[in-house]
Amino acid sequence: MQSRSTPLVPLRYLGIGGRGPEDVVADDRGRVLTGVEDGRILRLTHVADPVRTRVEVLAETGGRPLGLELLPDGDLLVCDARLGLLRVATKDGIVRVLADSVGGEPLRFCSNAVALSDGTVFFTVSSRRYALEEWMGDLVEHTGTGLLLRLAPGSDTPEVLLEGLQFANGVAPSGDESFLVVAETGRRRLTRYWLTGPNAGTSEPFAEDLPGMPDNLWRGPDGLIRVALAGPRVPALEALHRLGPERRRAAARVAVRAPFRPLGFAGVVAVDGGGRIVQELVRRRSGFRMVTSACVADGRLVLGSLWERGVAVCEFPDVAP
Repeated sequence: MQSRSTPLVPLRYLGIGGRGPEDVVADDRGRVLTGVEDGRILRLTHVADPVRTRVEVLAETGGRPLGLELLPDGDLLVCDARLGLLRVATKDGIVRVLADSVGGEPLRFCSNAVALSDGTVFFTVSSRRYALEEWMGDLVEHTGTGLLLRLAPGSDTPEVLLEGLQFANGVAPSGDESFLVVAETGRRRLTRYWLTGPNAGTSEPFAEDLPGMPDNLWRGPDGLIRVALAGPRVPALEALHRLGPERRRAAARVAVRAPFRPLGFAGVVAVDGGGRIVQELVRRRSGFRMVTSACVADGRLVLGSLWERGVAVCEFPDVAP
């Protein structure tokens, strides 16, 4: 049963000196890490206190960092849209490429990653046809070229687990690591990929007909998966998806050249282990737009955005029982 919508209440906007903090993750000290358009990895401290907030540069990838995943030793997995899957040492800023191709093709739109307890890394590629700068073209054409990949410990050769995904985006594990949840932005749904048990190696819908377009995912200490909604449902886009491939391709050629400005919508939903929406936080006239990620730091909900020049700090209401 889907929960009722609750207002998303912003408390402050935190400029960070860079555009497009696409993913935000919090470490065990409540510091928020993010990557911005110019390739820098930033760390924000005391995000709930405007007097004590500080922004420091941890590293520069030389590309365009998107999804981030903190590792147990404090290092950072980085999905870089231009360079592939990276490992960044947060102590000295050294950047190491873990994988930059799959099946002989460059990993040019690596999107989000997660590491399990055994060191295995799972990550997504949003599109094999369009680069990050042309992301709208993939959503319009509805290419279904997104991938879910696995990188075994010590390997530099990713294995394709799922293909045909509609703009594969965020990825998060279940609490017992028996399955992964993958966001398909172009389908407004979450897909479950089984890692263990009798269904291992198969996939199925996990949560469908979401109230917006899912982007990055984050599983919190409460076991719930928070889903950032980068935009609302767009009926005209869904109608276009029902047309033939040639008409969609023609529309995509126009879309990648047209100026883009996101709608004034911000949303985050929480999904339980059964795929049920148990909390829906929405702001429909939001000055902070295109929410692509969410995490909790200092007791606040912190939002990232591919579009904005900072992060939003919001109230973090409890989930109703």
